[in-house]
Amino acid sequence: MKKPKSWSYAPYKPLFFNTGDIYICRIAPTENTITFDWLPVDGAEHYNVYLREKDNGEFQKIAVISENTYTATGLKYETDYAFYVEAAGKKSRVRLARCGETLPGAAIVNYHHPEDEAYIFSGYALCSPSIIRHPDGYLLASMDLYKDKYPQNLTLIYRSDDDGKTWKYVSELFPCFWGKMFVHKGEVYMLACSTEYGDFLIGKSSDGGKSFTEPTILFRGGNGKNGEPGCHKNPEPVVIHNGRIWNTVEWGSWGRCYHAPMVVSAPVDADLLDSDSWEFSEPVKYNPEWKGLPKGTSSGNIEGTLTVVDGQLYSVMRYDMSKLERKSGLVMRYKVNTENPAAPLEFDRVIEFPANSSKFEMIYHEGTKKWYSIASRIKQNDDGTTTVRNLLSLFVSDDCVNWELGKDLIDMSDRDPMKIGFQYVDFFIENDTIYYLVRTAINNAANFHDANYSLFFKLHLSEI
Repeated sequence: MKKPKSWSYAPYKPLFFNTGDIYICRIAPTENTITFDWLPVDGAEHYNVYLREKDNGEFQKIAVISENTYTATGLKYETDYAFYVEAAGKKSRVRLARCGETLPGAAIVNYHHPEDEAYIFSGYALCSPSIIRHPDGYLLASMDLYKDKYPQNLTLIYRSDDDGKTWKYVSELFPCFWGKMFVHKGEVYMLACSTEYGDFLIGKSSDGGKSFTEPTILFRGGNGKNGEPGCHKNPEPVVIHNGRIWNTVEWGSWGRCYHAPMVVSAPVDADLLDSDSWEFSEPVKYNPEWKGLPKGTSSGNIEGTLTVVDGQLYSVMRYDMSKLERKSGLVMRYKVNTENPAAPLEFDRVIEFPANSSKFEMIYHEGTKKWYSIASRIKQNDDGTTTVRNLLSLFVSDDCVNWELGKDLIDMSDRDPMKIGFQYVDFFIENDTIYYLVRTAINNAANFHDANYSLFFKLHLSEI
């Protein structure tokens, strides 16, 4: 064996792990159907499709087809199924899916059943959504496979050629976690960690995500499995400002009860695959004495979103308020020193924002001269309960400080907040349309956090 020269696979096959001779690469269940795609098999004239209820009876051959996609119909609502594909003496892994509720306006990019072990070497849940428009017109979406205390190191990439109506598998990256795709000078890049709190990486694709260069290590991290600090990030938009390309990262861990914000940047004309092109700001720890902060202890800030306000670049960050005298509704803003990229961020102010317990982005739209954010809104219900991540809302601001509710997008605030989640939205605005990808836990997900769907939506600004 030789060392891999690429970051990408189709699929990634761990040694001694049963990925199946036929690889089922995408699953999309609805109320009474399950669609699944697989990679074609050389020499196969047809494929045999087998299905059964998950824990009930023998597998039945339900189709013989020539294409490498199939939709099983007439299935039972709120029922789990197992299925596999066979062709030319080869067989896929047995995969799982559950028929159940779908959301109006949603296109299923991918689904993963919480008991399906196809990616057990990385995780069980679909997390870290990232979405971009490729210069050639199609959409690319990515997500990783998460489970607490698992390796967490595989990312899947999908493509839509019809503006998000349908999606097809492209490739996967290993090791890759918390990744954000972006386009620079016509080519696709991925900024990511190798695993939770792992090394900070970048790689490039010149063929629309089918293949990526071997990743460059920009900053060494930890391993994330023993509570020790390392690199923490999430898919936040890349911003170009003052001749440099910028993104956010933190150093720390929940185990050590701190996350110290940083920014990473490189000149726009630099070789982004050269680690010497990049500069990291010095990490700055949370200081409870900063002006306007509630009393108490905090692990600080994670998942900063960069935005330019009145010519100044800021990082607006999620705020751990769990042990403060006030428990929610504030985020923290830091000023970025764009003249000295190595300088630490400078605390600027706290901002009222009713979605501080989950990742958010704040994106400026030139056409309306407004900022937009889509996040998990926190509100008190009439029965005294509080939403966790079961209410997804769009917020609007004229100055990126004073925020108003624009519209509730998905409201299941009357449902069990421990089982339902709409979170970690990645989005972009094109003309008068918001394109957004949502990490979604519905239809008997393991819990609100460990999502089983990656869902795509579009929203016209006129609907707000």
